[in-house]
Amino acid sequence: MRLYCCFDVLRSVQSYGQSMKVNVLFFGLTHDLTGFAQEQVELPEGENLDGLWRRYETRFPRLGTVADSLLVAVNQEIAHRSTPLHDGDEVAFLPPVSGGAGRDFFRITRDAISASDLANELRASEDGAVVIFEGVVRNHSHGRATLYLEYEAYEPMAIRKLEEIGREAKQKFPIDRLGMVHRLGRLEIGETSVAIVVTSAHRRAAFEACQYAIDRLKQVVPIWKREYFADGAVWAEGEGLKAVGTRQ
Repeated sequence: MRLYCCFDVLRSVQSYGQSMKVNVLFFGLTHDLTGFAQEQVELPEGENLDGLWRRYETRFPRLGTVADSLLVAVNQEIAHRSTPLHDGDEVAFLPPVSGGAGRDFFRITRDAISASDLANELRASEDGAVVIFEGVVRNHSHGRATLYLEYEAYEPMAIRKLEEIGREAKQKFPIDRLGMVHRLGRLEIGETSVAIVVTSAHRRAAFEACQYAIDRLKQVVPIWKREYFADGAVWAEGEGLKAVGTRQ
């Protein structure tokens, strides 16, 4: 009986912290930046795609310069950063395909947003208009000086809602491509919190689709903003504010 119990304990210890193996493929520029076309990596069980990416970004910092233009596929299907990984999965890092403009994108990020890079990712030779909207952190709100902002989101649902907005906009307006990116975490004054890029043959459709997209984002995407002031903090709720910080 004692030997059996000891064996059970040993088996429990061995099973704790199990790992999995994932095959990772690199194409185009990512191949150049890492120096190899593929490798098999061992990850903790339960790791997601974002965790895998951050491991590679730590190993190869220059990957961070192309992060916003990459697509990532898991088992040959485009996946989001929150996608969980499993033993035996195949992950591919995909730069934009040569010879054409990028596809629509809908992203949540914790990195700085470059709207110009996003526009270059989408524009194509048939476009006569590229409209860019940037939401920027300002230094005041409701007559008070803002120190900084923090954003949080229900990420899987937020991405799904961004995709829905994209489909709606393309049904309503004659546009070519649309991209939406929202940042989470702490943002300083002057930093971009959200960027929307719309390309089309004509400017009116691009302007109208861009306006529609940001209005709908504010209505239905589960992203929350907390504003920090010298005497406390508040969560922004639509056009009103609800105080939650401790006043000093």
